[in-house]
Order: sequence, then C-alpha cells, then structure tokens
Amino acid sequence: MSNRRKFLIQTFVGGMAAGLGCRYGLATTMMKQPALIPDKNTFPVVISTWNHGLAANKAAMQVFAAGGSALDAVEQGVRISEADPKVESVGYGGFPDASGEVTLDACIMDANGNAGSVAYLKEILHPISVARKVMEQTPHVMLVGEGALQFALDQGFERTNLLTPKMKTNYEKWKASGERYAPHANWENHDTIGMIAIDGKGDMAGACTTSGMAFKHPGRVGDSPVIGAGLFVDNEVGAATATGEGEAVMKTLGSFLIVELMRQGFSPQQACEQAVRRIVAKMKVHDSFQIGYIALNKAGEVGAYAYAPGFQYAFANREKTALIDVKSLKNE
Repeated sequence: MSNRRKFLIQTFVGGMAAGLGCRYGLATTMMKQPALIPDKNTFPVVISTWNHGLAANKAAMQVFAAGGSALDAVEQGVRISEADPKVESVGYGGFPDASGEVTLDACIMDANGNAGSVAYLKEILHPISVARKVMEQTPHVMLVGEGALQFALDQGFERTNLLTPKMKTNYEKWKASGERYAPHANWENHDTIGMIAIDGKGDMAGACTTSGMAFKHPGRVGDSPVIGAGLFVDNEVGAATATGEGEAVMKTLGSFLIVELMRQGFSPQQACEQAVRRIVAKMKVHDSFQIGYIALNKAGEVGAYAYAPGFQYAFANREKTALIDVKSLKNE
C-alpha cells in the first residue's frame, strides 16, 4: 500500500473517530443531570405507596422530629404497615401462599449505597428490620428462606404466627373452591409499601416490604426485595420504589431505570411515566394489570405514575400531609 493511500485511510478513520467523539461528547453533555438546588427548608420529605402510607409517614416524621436519619425513618415507617393486620399484603395479616404460609420479602437502602434484603422469610414480624441487619451485620445483600430465618433468630428476632384468623378463613375458602393456581396482585387499595425519604441533611434512604401476591406459588419472590427493581436509592440523584405486579417490575428494573432517567435530567414525574411506558412497550399486560411508581429527587421534587387508575401515594413534610391520587396511562 502506498504511503499516500495509508495517509488517506488514516485521515478518514481519524476524522470519523473525531466526529463520533464530538457527537458522543455532546450527547453526554446534553444528558448530564442539571444542578439541583435543594430547598432544605422543606426537608425532611417522605413519600410512600398507598393509603396505609399515611400512618407509615406519620411514624417516619416522628423519627425525624426526634433527630433520626432517613434510614431510621423509612425503617420505622414501614414497620407500621408490617404490623397492621388490616394491610393485607404486607407483613402480619398478609395473604398466604398456595400452601397456606405467609412469606415475606423486604429490602432497605441507605445514603451510602449500602443495601440489605430478605426474601421468602417466614414467621418474622418485621422483615424490614432483618433486611437492615443483613445490610449492617453481614457482607451480603440478600438472604432467603431458611437461611434468612436462621439469621433473624440469631439476631434476636422472635418467631411470630403471621397467619391471622381472617386470612386462615380466606385461604380455606380459596382451597375449598378448587380454583387453580392463579395469584392475585391485590393491588386495588392495598399492596406493597415502598417508602423513600430525604432528611434534614439532604441524605436519602428507602425501604420496601411485602407479603406478595395472594395464594402465590410457594417460593415465589417478587420485585420488593430486589435492589433496582422494587427499590433503588442514589444519594447523588434520587430514589424510586415500585408497587404492583412484581414480575413486570423485575423484567425492566423499574426503580433503577427511574433513578437513571433522573440522572440524565428527567424530572421524577417524567421518569416515572417513562418507566411505566417501558413496561407496556416491552410486554403484554392483562386486564387486571397494575404497576405504580413513586420517585423523589435530591431537590425534594416528587413524581408518581401508574398503569391503571386507583393508585395513591402518601406525602409528608413539616408543613403538610396528603394522600394523592396518581395519574395513570390508561386514563390518558
């Protein structure tokens, strides 16, 4: 090959590389998260899924009033739902699986990127607190099944019968009906509680806990204990959590997606909407399908969106408490 030909090829390739470099550099600049100016006068802020989030938020705000951190607040907040038998898909009083056992999933994340999770946990009233112990006392992120139970017992948690008389009756009726295995998301007014918060220092944390679908196949685990699916927190950007049909959330890592969209400059509202649309674009949804997301960024801005109407989230700061109806894709 002549020197002239080599020169022309090198010039052409070099030009293409330079052009692509400029183009990618421009894209990176355009997508960079704009500087957020937090209004710390409004902090702390806490949001959580569904109407039982009101009581959970109240507990979280009490933690803040006593000087607690965002991590303390989200743990104590969701423990309210875990212990409330009226909340039929979280903790005590939750629907059992197809074998008649109540099994629980939960995860927690702090402002430093640490995370802890438990899945398919039986006989422990507060899985969120076990998840925090996993985060703080082990080098692991997730413990499951018998291993999670043994760890909880080793940490001083006590066994509790989580199957209430009401749920025992519901299970016996379901079993006697001869209905084939068909789990219900039971999302209408009650589901997984996901909570995210920002404290007075501007630090963020999140928690997510559930007993999952009614009469689910034994061993089924949903999105709630999966970091990046049911919950994700990035203290530089924001946090998001999910509720609804966990399989769909896991297939798109919805909470992680929302945080990454916020990193690229989307508002929490825009990011939640994009995450719901991603699910609809990627998979077939059925008639009773529901997914809901909530998100909070470092500036204290809130977003929420659902696939179907009926989803609500609870909001609280030092000035107000509210239960907010969420816009949905099916209503557009």
